[in-house]
Order: sequence, then C-alpha cells, then structure tokens
Amino acid sequence: MTTSPAPLIVSFGEMLIDFVPDVAGVSLAESGGFIKAPGGAPANVACAITKLGGKSAFIGKVGDDEFGHMLVDILKKNGVNSEGVCYDPHARTALAFVTLKKNGEREFMFYRNPSADMLLQESELNMGLLKQAKVFHYGSISLISEPCRSAHLTAMKAAREAGILLSYDPNVRLPLWPSSDAARDGIKSIWNEADFIKVSDDEVSFLTQGDPQKEDVVLSLWHDRLKLLVVTDGEKGCRYFTKSFKGRVPGFSVKVVDTTGAGDAFVGSLLLSVAKDTSIFDNEEKLREALSFANACGAICTTQKGAIPALPSGSDALALMKSKAN
Repeated sequence: MTTSPAPLIVSFGEMLIDFVPDVAGVSLAESGGFIKAPGGAPANVACAITKLGGKSAFIGKVGDDEFGHMLVDILKKNGVNSEGVCYDPHARTALAFVTLKKNGEREFMFYRNPSADMLLQESELNMGLLKQAKVFHYGSISLISEPCRSAHLTAMKAAREAGILLSYDPNVRLPLWPSSDAARDGIKSIWNEADFIKVSDDEVSFLTQGDPQKEDVVLSLWHDRLKLLVVTDGEKGCRYFTKSFKGRVPGFSVKVVDTTGAGDAFVGSLLLSVAKDTSIFDNEEKLREALSFANACGAICTTQKGAIPALPSGSDALALMKSKAN
C-alpha cells in the first residue's frame, strides 16, 4: 500500500524581523540592546508546522536586503517551502520593535512605510504552489493596504475554488491600521469566507466590543460556512465551537518568558491535525485531543524568547502533556 504524501499547508502574509529587548520589563527607550528575532504570524505558523513534522509553504514578499535574505534562509532551515516568496528590489523588509512587559506580554512599534510585504502583487502569487494545498492559512495584516490586499483576496478566491480549506487568524495589530474602526471593518470584511477561525479572548472583546467570556458574545462571530471557531484564553486553554458541539479544553501552566508566537504554535499544531484528518470537525474526541496538543505547543512556546526559535517539537508537547497528566 502506498502512503499518500503529507498534506501541504500554505501560509500567506507577512514575514518580518522582531527586535526584542535583551532585558524583559523595560520600555524600548530604556532598552540597552535588542535581540533580532524572525517573526510575522503567517511565517511563524509555517515554521510551527514543519517543526512538528508537517509540510508547509510560505507565500509573501520580503525586501531584497540582508534581512529579507536572512528570513528566507530561516524558512529554508526550518524546512518550509519558500518558492512562493518574492523579493522587492526597492522596499525594505518590515521591522517591529517589541517591548516585553514584566508579565511576558508585548507592545509593538512597527517600521513599514511601505515595507516589502505590503507590496506583493496579484501577478506575483505562486498559484501552482497555492493549489497544491490542503489548507490555506492567512491573517489580516495583509488586508491593510494595496496591492497586498488584492493579492490576498485573489489567493483566497483561488483556494476556495480549488476546494482548499480556508484558515483565518486575524492577529489584531492595532498600530498598523488607520483606526480601530478600520481594523474591525477590515478584519470582518473576509470573516464569512473562512472554514476555520482562531481568535484570542482579547480579539473577541475588540471585534464584538462585548465580554469575551460570554458565550452569546463569542457566538455573534459564528457564520454558517464555519466548521470550527476556536477562542484561545491564554494559559487557561481554549474554547471550541462547531455546528454540532462546543466545549473548553484546559491549558498548561508554565513559567512564561515571552508570549510571542504562542498563538502561532497553537494554530500550526491544530492545522496539522486538521490537514491530516478533516473528520476532526465532526469528531469531538479527536478535536479535544488535537486542541490539548495545540495548547501544549502554545505553552512551550512561551517559555523562551522569540517565536520561531521557541517553537516546540511534537515530543516536547507530548512530554509536557504527560508531565501534567501525572
């Protein structure tokens, strides 16, 4: 019997460099030095998938500069297919300065005016690569400005027409949008297209302007095309909603150093489970198992600085699950 090739998950959007203070709990102005860390949620997700033994590709644009080439090298080193990445000869790779507050939470200051990722054009999309996907994953930062917004919409449409599952993690980054209302409108403009959406409790609160712990508030985000809506509640774990069942899966408490990339580790893990077996949307036991594993992946990612370097392997996640089960 021949085994079918591993399903491909294609991630679309921004990849950038995060500059993280080398000391936690200081402001950007107070920081004496910064650690250079590759970032950008869709790229983190692609790396999370390969770290867990899955197959992923990244589609996006970086500057034809040292940082851009460094990022593509990081994708390659992490086993991510980078055939969908193009270089902009004029615009720079995006940078973000990230403040780590004492509790490991973050504040961002972005340098993108405009950065290469914003300038990806429809004509530069690697459609051949996209159409090989089982799952197409994206965020909302690529919706903020043209021409990237049009490229994003075109890629989604092509994926939908090819019968590929659409996965959306809005990853709200308010400083990048013209206003809060523009962010809400932009993020919701593609809401009803997705098969799977993951939002954090803070994002539920921002999008609905209601209490994210109230089920009716969360369910105001539900739409008929959705197969799964997941709300992450930080270390408390996550809540899940499908057409036929809903529930909560507890998280794992660990010593938090930096929450960067935790949501991406969670999403990468869950998308890998989905791509391997789409019956997970209809099988609560399988879904709960996958969500617990994703919670463990997210928790491990918070125990060291940076996103991609902190992404766990499957054995790391299983070890954490086992240690907490005893």
